[in-house]
Order: sequence, then structure tokens, then C-alpha cells
Amino acid sequence: KKKKEKKPGNHMFRSLRLAVRLQQPLGVRLLSGSARQAGVRICNSAVEALDGLQDGARVLVGGFGLCGIPENLIAALQEKKTTGLTAVSNNAGVDDFGLGRLLKTRQIKRMISSYVGENAEFERQYLSGELEVELTPQGTLAERIRAGGAGVPAFFTPTGFGTVIHEGGAPIKYKADGSGIEIGSQPRVAQKFNGIDYIMEEAITGDFALVRAWKADKAGNLIFRKTARNFNAPMARAAKITVAEVEEIVEIGEIDPDHVHVPGVFVQRVFKAPKLEKRIERLTLNKPGDDKVKPGTPAAMRHKIVRRAAQEFKDGMYVNLGIGMPMLASNFIPDGMRVVLQSENGVLGLGPFPEEGQQDPDLINAGKETVTVIPGAAYFGSDESFAMIRGGHIDLTILGAMQVSQNGDLANWMIPGKMVKGMGGAMDLVASPGTKVIITMEHNAKGGGFKIVESCSLPLTGKQCVDRIITEKAVFDVDKDHGLILKEVAEGMTADDIKACTGASFKVADDVKSF
Repeated sequence: KKKKEKKPGNHMFRSLRLAVRLQQPLGVRLLSGSARQAGVRICNSAVEALDGLQDGARVLVGGFGLCGIPENLIAALQEKKTTGLTAVSNNAGVDDFGLGRLLKTRQIKRMISSYVGENAEFERQYLSGELEVELTPQGTLAERIRAGGAGVPAFFTPTGFGTVIHEGGAPIKYKADGSGIEIGSQPRVAQKFNGIDYIMEEAITGDFALVRAWKADKAGNLIFRKTARNFNAPMARAAKITVAEVEEIVEIGEIDPDHVHVPGVFVQRVFKAPKLEKRIERLTLNKPGDDKVKPGTPAAMRHKIVRRAAQEFKDGMYVNLGIGMPMLASNFIPDGMRVVLQSENGVLGLGPFPEEGQQDPDLINAGKETVTVIPGAAYFGSDESFAMIRGGHIDLTILGAMQVSQNGDLANWMIPGKMVKGMGGAMDLVASPGTKVIITMEHNAKGGGFKIVESCSLPLTGKQCVDRIITEKAVFDVDKDHGLILKEVAEGMTADDIKACTGASFKVADDVKSF
């Protein structure tokens, strides 16, 4: 008797029918022992979730400032007393919270970060030679991690070309006796594409990734909330073992597939945080009268600078404002003009500071300040944020500076051996050929020293990247071929006054205006 021919895929349909009868999703296999779903282990504690994390491991730690940090996993790692760690994180929290806790207990050997910020212990250990620190531009850091998770060993970026990142020699570790650099960074390979200079950066992967998500299902699918996505999403994809600390665990099928930010294939362990402090680093509120300043004060001078900077806005622009003084320019956007503010920690459409009681620890700007968003806003991860920046989709960026040279070189991130805040996202912001770069700063340093100079003596953020300089005394345009051109002077000042307080030569425009 002729055998009945089997139809292709019959086994699949039988499995599907069986799954329906058992109310169990296809492809999910329940395992004995610890609760596991499709290779995802649902852990009972942070300590259990860190099983196997050994001394000397490279650990990717999500978060931006204190927003979105896996605080219970960090506490468990401190309790575990694992040492010799290489921690990859945008920053190290503050002295007594976040990764700052592991710095205090000397469990971290090397930090790979973009920003030291206000963590005094981080800065002290680095400058004293106790800690190795590989400072990396924020967008490059995000892309190195994204590339690692995608199996791309290296890539080219314009960020950092012509700076110490490109040329090498950046201090990774200082000598303990203060006599110089013990470990310096290696130079990068450079190549030109379509007339633009790029440097090669290698991918980053980790032994463990410690991330925090808002919600997970038992298949390991993750959803993040607002700006708490930041580095968590790319890091979750870039480690041998990814551990997700979450606020809620739901059953399989309860998360809409369209809403998944990180699929479960990247996640090995999940545990529900018993509590979250969600500390706010910089609680900033919208208070009546905050925009009023007394004449003759430093605040009045800053307002004068940013009022002039706000004249650079045009309807429909996408704009990134640096932390500090540049952020104040948003207060002077003309009525009726729509300017969409982008923040590199993962939000497009920043709004004003929140009212008292409306602050949200999962919603901050790049300065770690609490904010709101406008209708039409969007949230995304740090890797996508810098794709917007590096890809030339941001029309204008306004930054502060320590020094600007007469040919438009910018220095704004460190004083070697004395002060280091890190470059953050500034190197990425000034490297995009399609973005106009405006510097807002006080015309002179404390004590009267020059900030506009013939050539920068401090490590560069970018070469020939500045288009315009706005101070309380003058407005200069930077011509790449002819140098500085004085375009405007403050009321009551002359071109000769500006020459006396400027450390670089400049040309005077035919139609100098006052402001």
C-alpha cells in the first residue's frame, strides 16, 4: 500500500495545536529548577541574579546620571565584594549612590565613561592615580556598545578627529606620585570618506550587563520608561549575560509585541526590584519669578548672553542645548515659534521644568534636571539619540567653552591634572558637518584671562568646529579661511574695547551692530 505523503510543516501545526491546548506560547519551554522561560531565568533576588560574576569581569551598567540605574544590582555587587572590575557606564553616579558606592569600596579598577560630572570621589581617584579611566565621547560610547551587541567589531566616526581621542596620549591612569601619565590612550586609525575625516573605534561587549527596565515579561522582553531607557537598551544587547532589574514582571503575552524595546533573546536573567529609591540628582522646578534677575549680577550677564543666543533660533529647528548657560536659551524662544529641543540622554521635545509635585525621576535632561515634554515628544535610547546627532539631523547646537581659538577650535572638557568633567556628548555634537555650532560663554576667565585665543592650550573638543561665539561683550563669526570676524558689540562698547579683552586677532565687519 502506498504510504501517505507527509505535508511539509505538519510538525509545526501539531506543535501549534498543542500549544493552544496547553495555553503555552509556541517556542517556550519550561525548565526544572530555577524558574526559567525560553532560556530566561526569573531570579528571586539581586544576589541570585549576579551568580557567576567573577573578579576582573567587564560589566556594562545602564543609566544616565541616577536615572535608570539598576540600584539593587549595584548594591548586591557591593555586597558580593567582587573586585578588579571594569565598569562601562556613561558616568559613575554620585559619591554615595549608584556606581559611586563601588568606587568608594575600591571594587572598580577601570571606568569606561564619557562623564565624570559632579562625582568628587571619581575625579579624586582618577587624578591621584588610584583609578584607570578611559574617557570616551558619549555618542561613541553608545555606538561602541551598540556595535558590540550587533557583532560589528569596529566602525568609523567623525567624532574626536584631531583631538587627543584620535591622536592618543589621553591619560587613562596618572602616576601616583603626580609626575605624569602612567597609562595613555592609543591613537586611532584615521580615514577620509567623501572628503570628511573619520577615526576608527572598536566595539565594546561585556561579561555581564546590569540594566533597569520598567517592565518585563517571563520571556525576557523589556520595556523602558521615558528617559530611563538611555544606555540600558544598547547595553542589554551587548553582554554574555544580561540581568534586568525591573519594576514589574508580567505573564507572557501581556506585553504587546509592538511595545517591546529589547526582545527577550538578549536577556538571560530578570528579577523584580523589591524597592527603588529612584533618587533625583537635580530636582529643578518651574517657580514663578525664576526668570527675574537683578541688574549687574552674574545671572543678569548670563541672561544677556542667552537672550542674544535665542535670536539664532528659527521656526521648525531641531536644537540641542548644552548643560548650564546654553540651556537657559530655551526660556527666550519667541512666542509663536516652534523649536524642538533634543537632549542626548534620549528625548526629543523637551518642555519646561515641572511644577512642584509633577517631577518624574524617569524624566530628566542631559544636565540631570527634572523636565517635562511637549506634545509630539519622543523617547529613545542613547544610541538612537546620537544617530540623530552624528547623522546631521540636529540643526543647531549651543554649548559652553573654556577656550575657543581664532580658527574655531573648541576646548571645554578638561584641564589636565587639575580638573576633569569629561567630554560627555560635546565631541559628537560638534563633529557633525550638518550642525551649526554656537558657543555661549563669558568673554574672559576669572581674573581676566583670555578665553578667545590664537590657539587652544587645553585638550580639544573639536577642530575648526565653531561657527559663532556669543559673549556678554561681543558676537564673532568664525570663518574657516579668514578667522574671527567681529559682527556685534555690546551697547556702550567699541571694537577697540573688544580688542583689549580678546586674546586673538580678528577682522571687524563693515556693518558692526550693537546688542
